[in-house]
Amino acid sequence: MATPILGMRFSVLFMVGGAVPNPIDLRFAKVSGLEMTVETETVVEGGQNLYTQQLPQRISHGNLTLERGMVVGSPLNLEFNATFSAFKFAPCNVLVSLLAEDRAPLAAWLFMKAWPVRWATSDLDAGQPALVIDTMELAYGRMQILRV
Repeated sequence: MATPILGMRFSVLFMVGGAVPNPIDLRFAKVSGLEMTVETETVVEGGQNLYTQQLPQRISHGNLTLERGMVVGSPLNLEFNATFSAFKFAPCNVLVSLLAEDRAPLAAWLFMKAWPVRWATSDLDAGQPALVIDTMELAYGRMQILRV
């Protein structure tokens, strides 16, 4: 019987210029947006009232969203800052890997030509001792699902 796979062990690698960034930019608390959808067109046939035909049109996807505690001195922060302050874009590939208990990869998602579209910081509240969370959202050209 197969053991259920837990989604709590994962890594995120930003491959800027073919190189892997420093260890600060590997650790995230949450990753979302691992999805694709086939868009369809409904075709109604003349004289056929029992059903319609669904024809595939294209693949669509949302954005990749990453969350982590606020980090100072991160190269990824510099890339996001360049996008949002100087409107400079440097698309890169991002590899999200699901890891087994022994840290061996079980599955992966490769996001090609990813670039920042949103950067948000959690609310600051003097009445609550909570971590400051950065949320980073990336658009991308294509996603490739890799099963190990």
